[in-house]
Amino acid sequence: MGALLRIRDLRIGFGRAEALHGIDLTVGEGARVGIIGESGSGKSVTALATMGLLPDTARVSGSIELGGRQLVGLSDTGFARLRGDVVSMIFQEPMTALDPTMRVGRQVAEVLRLHQGAPAGRARERVIEMLSQVGLPDPERISMSFPHQLSGGQRQRALIAMALINQPELVICDEPTTALDVTVQARVLRLLDEQLDAAGAACLFISHDLAVVSQVCDEVLVMYRGTIVESGPIAQVLENPQHPYTAGLIATARIDQIEPGRPLPVIENFWDGKEGRP
Repeated sequence: MGALLRIRDLRIGFGRAEALHGIDLTVGEGARVGIIGESGSGKSVTALATMGLLPDTARVSGSIELGGRQLVGLSDTGFARLRGDVVSMIFQEPMTALDPTMRVGRQVAEVLRLHQGAPAGRARERVIEMLSQVGLPDPERISMSFPHQLSGGQRQRALIAMALINQPELVICDEPTTALDVTVQARVLRLLDEQLDAAGAACLFISHDLAVVSQVCDEVLVMYRGTIVESGPIAQVLENPQHPYTAGLIATARIDQIEPGRPLPVIENFWDGKEGRP
């Protein structure tokens, strides 16, 4: 299996601060790779850099290759050709990711027409088919609805349909189930797993929740303060963490194992002491 996404020595800064300190990661064709870490660790910045969605004020150096194409320094026009076709993204909050003034079906169809030039009739047929595939009841009605008329789970399914309708090679998921309750989250994760398999797409799955990542991914990268401190098969990392930060994340996730009356585990301020790191 070849490398689809290859990131090398990626550094991203804003003003005087550096958010990423030279990270390396690889996502193979059809692979499922998770990135976990607390808020501010650099997970979403990595995703936004890959999608070309960082602000103009960001300083970016290093290399991001997608399918052999270098993305660092790529023009807005170049990114626009890739987004929604070769790479797509499922965001954390569907209510802000969807345009509140447009019907859902039209938003999904725009992605199809933009990259494939599908005529309106064929685009509508494909949208209805895709909304049905992601488990939305009465897809005809859903396609004519505005985002505010749908539940959170329905909006997230619509985003999954939008992300996968062009069968991209890579899907980036940035905390895609955080805004959902536990029951709906489980359903959406199963759906996402099935749809990724059907599309043969690779996935870079970003989350702070180890349990969620373990349901979707085979490999996991642990990020801490802008660097990757540990990586490996997810079962191996969960069972035998090598970095104290990883061990701290696992301990805080296993709250059901905390004995009554004992203090809750706290993630310490770990650092590996490398020169140039904050």
